[in-house]
Order: sequence, then C-alpha cells, then structure tokens
Amino acid sequence: MAAPHKIRAYAQVAATREQIDIERHTPLVKKLASMLVARLPASVDINDLIQVGIIGLMEAAKQFDASQGVQFETFASQRIRGAMLDELRREDWMPRQTRRNSRQIETAIHTLEQQLGRPPLESEIAEHLELPLEQYQEMLGECRGISLVHFSDFEDDEGNSSGHHVENVVDENSHEPADILASGAFRSALVDAIKLLPERDQLVMSLYYEQELNLKEIGAVLGVSESRVCQLHSQAVTRLRSRLRDWI
Repeated sequence: MAAPHKIRAYAQVAATREQIDIERHTPLVKKLASMLVARLPASVDINDLIQVGIIGLMEAAKQFDASQGVQFETFASQRIRGAMLDELRREDWMPRQTRRNSRQIETAIHTLEQQLGRPPLESEIAEHLELPLEQYQEMLGECRGISLVHFSDFEDDEGNSSGHHVENVVDENSHEPADILASGAFRSALVDAIKLLPERDQLVMSLYYEQELNLKEIGAVLGVSESRVCQLHSQAVTRLRSRLRDWI
C-alpha cells in the first residue's frame, strides 16, 4: 500500500496537470462556442456557452486517460460540445414560432420543388408564402440555428411529444437524431441532396462545414454581408430538410 505522502503527492501532480490542461485549452472552448453560436439565434449568449464549455473541459481533464491513445484536444472537444448542446436542449433555445416558420418554409420549398422540378428561387418561395422578399429573408435570418436533424422533429408545434419522442418512449422502430446521422444510407442520401442544391448554396455549405470558415469569412468570399450568409445557410439547410423528409 502506498504511503500517505505519496498518495498526496500523486493527487497534487494530477490536480496540477488538470489545471494545465484547462488553462491551455480555454481558447478551444471559446473557439467551439463561437462556431456553435454562429448557427444559433441572436438571443443565445456566447458567454453562457463558454461557461458551460469550461465545465465540460474540467470534466474532460478529470476523466482523460492518455493510455487510451486519444489526444486530449479530441477528447475534450467532444465533452465541451456535449456540455454546450445539453445546455441548449435544457434552455429550449429555438422559440416555437421560429420552429413554425422553419417548417413553413420547408413545406413551401418541398411543394415548389414538386411543382417546378427544380430548386425554387428565393423570390418564388417568398411569393408562395405571400411575403415580400425582404420579409422572407428576415424570416430566414430568424431561423438561424435550424439543424438538419434535431429533437423537435419528434414533437408537434406545441412542443408535445409524439409517439416517437425519444425521451419518453422507447420504441425499437423509432429513430433518434444521432442514429439517423450515423446511418450510411442517410449519409448517401444527404450527399445526393447536397449535389442538387443551387451552386451558391453548395458553396456556402462547403465553406462552412468543410473549410470551417465563419460567417464573416464566407461573406468576404461571396461579397455579401454576414447576415446575408446567415440567411443563405438557413435556406440551404431547409432545402436539405425538404429533400430528406423521409428520413426526418
């Protein structure tokens, strides 16, 4: 059995290493928070995400085991993102009216694609919704943060659980968002859907998800404002959701 002073010394070393990991990787928390908040409504405070992310980083520092062959940054990133997403789910960050607007746009895009046999123009979507183009674009900006697959897909417009709600009913025939995204068939369908996006939408998705540029940087590439990029991103995601309805 180890002597008490050796146990205390080991604990102190471990605590010191944890502190070093936390201090060294605090910029990682800020980076992940910035990337996440860019996809969320303006009402979400980045400082709240950073605070939650720091807690996730502290937990990662305590749980990390270098013998598993995983780099700490990779391990910590997963814990940090998880902590932030858990907080967002608890806070229900997307207002119900915004969800309704998102679904309304999605339905309009789906209907027009069936009628036209091609992706509809923004002006055509706005006309179908009986909205001025500027008001439709404002609605897109408010839908900032819509995900391709999210838990609200398993709720009705009032937030009530459907028979497929993953938190209340264990149904072997139902699908959780994480399971959908992990499906090879879904990924194949997603790739095909992206190829059918208008060229500008494809470029926005590529710059954002593959090149990991932020909205301001994408705006510089496209020669448009950051808010306009936000609108284009929301519209691109909604186009994808309309094409992947059988999955979500």
